[in-house]
Amino acid sequence: MRILLPSLLVLMLAATPAVAQQIEPRAFSNAPTGVNFLLVGYAYADGSVVVDETLPLKDASLAVNAMVAGYVHSLNVGGLHGAVSAVLPYAWVDGTAMAFGAPLHREVDGFGDFALRFSVNVIGSPALSLEQFKSYRQKTIVGASMNVSAPTGQFESGKLVNISTHRWSVRPEIGVSHVIDKWTFELATAVSFFTDNDDFFPGGKRREQAPIYSLQGGVVRSLPYGMWTSLNGTYFTGGRSTIDGVQNDDRQSNTRAALTFTMPVSRKHSVKLFAATGVSTRTGGDYNLYQVVWQYRWGGGI
Repeated sequence: MRILLPSLLVLMLAATPAVAQQIEPRAFSNAPTGVNFLLVGYAYADGSVVVDETLPLKDASLAVNAMVAGYVHSLNVGGLHGAVSAVLPYAWVDGTAMAFGAPLHREVDGFGDFALRFSVNVIGSPALSLEQFKSYRQKTIVGASMNVSAPTGQFESGKLVNISTHRWSVRPEIGVSHVIDKWTFELATAVSFFTDNDDFFPGGKRREQAPIYSLQGGVVRSLPYGMWTSLNGTYFTGGRSTIDGVQNDDRQSNTRAALTFTMPVSRKHSVKLFAATGVSTRTGGDYNLYQVVWQYRWGGGI
């Protein structure tokens, strides 16, 4: 019997740069009630503006290495399948860029922002025990989630590049997943809201950011022995920033694509590989991201 991982990529990517550019296959998959997932991942990103997609940097060549620990718990929400997730990253940032006409070099490490996610599948995904889950076959699932990122990470007001964005973000999302034979077709839409950063570079400035709207689609192929792979794309727009009342010309209208591959290595262990890149970029982060995640599951009668 296969138990599919409720995707934590949304949080793993929120912990690494560009929170609004998340790509998350199987974000609303089902799992037996009471199952726990422990995840440890490594992510590497490099390219233009990989820390915050609206920072006023030009010709950026930045690299981010991040270790991320996460936890997922599957639960019963009024007879429906739900999940709660948490993640805490630690990142290293190194690179150069031009800022306000002057060269900039930054090398910093520290904890990133702590992130939480709550999701519930409102259609097609009841809360099931392990025995009930054995006979469950997905058809169409409609789910909703809420992602919250808290400004708990490394931040220095006198520095332009930091690991934390020094603000809260909230990201509600609605998704649909439909299975035809060995193929799963997914579509999701989300909007990211941000609080203000009242201590923006060079210190004491007020930085506001408009919401970022995103649309994601993908196809997942089930493979033998519990493996699966997916191809996903996302388009996001908005996010124009304002500093001390002056609006910047940094509205985003970007597209990214990603490949994911997951393989069980034992009954309770599996490995996920993930790679994403920019397809078209008006402004903001045009970067490559590579990630490997190890997963261990327990509880729920497993």
